[in-house]
Amino acid sequence: MRTMRITRKKATAAALFLAAIGLTMPATAAQAAPSPSDEVGVMADCSPNGTNGRVYAWLHSDCSGTLLGSTEGNDANWGNSAGSFQGADDNNATSVANNGYVGGNDVVAFYRLTGGADAWAGGFLCAGPGVALQDLHGYTFTTGQNANDRISSHEWVTSAGCGRGAFIDS
Repeated sequence: MRTMRITRKKATAAALFLAAIGLTMPATAAQAAPSPSDEVGVMADCSPNGTNGRVYAWLHSDCSGTLLGSTEGNDANWGNSAGSFQGADDNNATSVANNGYVGGNDVVAFYRLTGGADAWAGGFLCAGPGVALQDLHGYTFTTGQNANDRISSHEWVTSAGCGRGAFIDS
C-alpha cells in the first residue's frame, strides 16, 4: 500500500512539473503529438484541429514543408501578386485542408486553371469541410489530370455546386 502511494505521488508531481514547463502527458499512447503547424490550426496528419473557416495548402505531402497559404476567402489566381496565395504558390500544392465552417459555402473547389468560367473547364476537385487531402498524387481533377502540383485557384462553394464526382467529403 505504501508503494502505491509513493508511485501516485511521483506521477502527480511529474505531471505538475510538466504542466509547469508547458508540456502535457498524453492521455493514451495512441494520441498524436502536436506539430509545429498547430499554430495555423491543423495537425501534422492534416486533420483539421478545430474549425477556423480557412483553407490551407502546403508544398509537400502530409501538410509539411512550406505553407503556401491559408485564407477564409477565394483566390482566383494563385500565381499573381494578390490574395493569400501568390507567385510560386501556383501549381505547387501537394497537400490541402478545408478547415471551413459547416453550412453555406463550406466546400473548397480547387481548380486546374485560374478563376472565372474557364476555371471549371480546366477541371476541378472539391474538399468538404473537415477534409484534408494529404497527398494530391492520389487525386485527379474532373478532366482526369492528376491534381498534384496543378492547383491554380480555389473558391468556396456549396456541395451542390461541386458535382460530377469531384466532391470528397471524408
